[in-house]
Order: sequence, then structure tokens, then C-alpha cells
Amino acid sequence: MVSYEIAVGLFFLFQTGFGILGNSFLLGLYIVIFFVGPRMRPIDLFLTHLVFVNDLVLLLKGIPQTMAAFGLTNFLNDVGCKLVFYFHKVARDLSLCTTCLLSGFQAITLSSKSFWWSKFKARAPKYSVPFYFICWTFHLLTNHKILLYMNSPKESNNITKRKNYIYCDSITAVSLDIKQYLLTISLPDVLWIGFMVGTSGYMIYVLYRHRQRVQYVHGIRLTPCGSPETRATQTILLLVILFVSFYSLNSILALYIYYEKSSSWLFHISAFLSACFPACSSFVLIVSDSQVRRCYLALWEKTMIQF
Repeated sequence: MVSYEIAVGLFFLFQTGFGILGNSFLLGLYIVIFFVGPRMRPIDLFLTHLVFVNDLVLLLKGIPQTMAAFGLTNFLNDVGCKLVFYFHKVARDLSLCTTCLLSGFQAITLSSKSFWWSKFKARAPKYSVPFYFICWTFHLLTNHKILLYMNSPKESNNITKRKNYIYCDSITAVSLDIKQYLLTISLPDVLWIGFMVGTSGYMIYVLYRHRQRVQYVHGIRLTPCGSPETRATQTILLLVILFVSFYSLNSILALYIYYEKSSSWLFHISAFLSACFPACSSFVLIVSDSQVRRCYLALWEKTMIQF
């Protein structure tokens, strides 16, 4: 094994390990808060689902990619390749869906001064669980084709048209037409991304107007930290920017890999971009969300008192 493979493997191991650690910490914290308190915020349900699906993305992409980088390329059989790629794609789509819903919910929170929006905001947590069920069902059904064309390398030696993904192969009889790809695969993602960009632009506009109003009322005496609502909005805007950046770059690279003969380092870059948001988002929440720190300290003090 050359030093390049060792370096790539260690890099993926570091990215996957720290990403799973951060998401698992938040997931455990939200579960404890749900059962023993303090009271969960409406937004915490969205964050719980986000860190859960991000954990799935890292487990299903980071671990196989790390093993492949270390030279273990035949560790999955035919069924294993189908399930790993299928559930990774489902979890990745759910991460997009959840980030979009998180951005929309925060935009509603900023608009809750009107009676209609405040009424909808109060009911939003009740609708979130059925909506997540719909999202899971939709993405489980729409990604079923992955179960048809993904195989282990040893199962696809006699197939004329195949694309090697280092530890699994994609098998197709005919190359997927670019228009069909854009309509059936990319269009839903583009709509989600467009919604996120629209709600993010609206939140930036609301925050700008609020800042102008505060400057007019208080002159130069502005609170440096801002309100909790403002800090939460800034955190979600940062998450949206990270997601859109990494997702867009990875989608372009994945499309290029599908239609062109690519080397292994392009697959490694694609896997790195795919895991960047799931690995980084948990630490953005831990550092930016003061509620997370307060809940952790409160739970820690309660645990120490009991012992």
C-alpha cells in the first residue's frame, strides 16, 4: 500500500470519526432532553432528524470509502452494494429535505408577528412528523432504481456497460440520457435548493430590516450578540450556505463521473464533498447554538448532583 492510499484512508477516517462523534453527541443530547427535559424547542425536532440522517450519510459513505482507501475493495457482496448505495442516497436526500424544512421553519418564525404565520408556527411541530414520514416514503420509492443497477465488482465482470466506484460497480445497459437525468433525478433537488435559497434570502432581508430599525431607535447602541431568534437564524443560514455549496459541487462532480471515465481520486473527492456537510453541521450547531451548551451544562449538573 502506497503512502497516498494511507493518507487518503486516514483522512476519511478522521472526517468520518469526528462527524459521527459530533452528530451522535447532538442526537443523544436531544433524546435525553426529550425524555428528561428541559423543554424542547419546536426547532429541536428538525435538528434531531437532521443529525440522525447525517449520521446515516457518514456511516454509509465514510466507512466504506475509508476501507476502500486502505485497499479493501471487495468487502461488500452484491446485496451489500445495493443496500449501502441505496440507503446512502436516501439519507442524503433526507438531509437535503430536512435542511430545507429547517430553513422554511425559521423563515416562518421570523414572520410570526402576523396572526396567520403565528398560528402556522404553533402547528408546525405537529405536522413535522407526518411530513418526515412522507419524505422517507417518497425517497425510499424514488431511489429504488439503485437496487437494480448496483453490484459488487465480482458480480459485474460480464457486463459491457459498467462504472466502477472502487468498491462497487454501477451497471446499466444504456447510458442514461442527460435530459432524463436532469428531469427525474436533479429536478426535485433543484426545487429543494431553490426553496432554501429563497427562504434564506427572505431571512437575510428580515434581519437587515430589523438591524436598520434597531439602529434608528437606539442609534449606535446595539447589542453585540443579538436576540436568540437572530442567532438561530444566523446558524441556519450558515448551515444552508454550507449545504448548498457542498451539495452543488458534489452533484456537478458526480454527473461528470457518471458520463466520463474517471480515476479513483475523483471518486475520493466526490466522497469527501458528500460527507463534508454531515461532518461539519453538527459542530456548527454545537458552537453556534447557545441552547445546546445550556442544555448540556444543565444535564451535566443534574447528573453530578445525582452521583
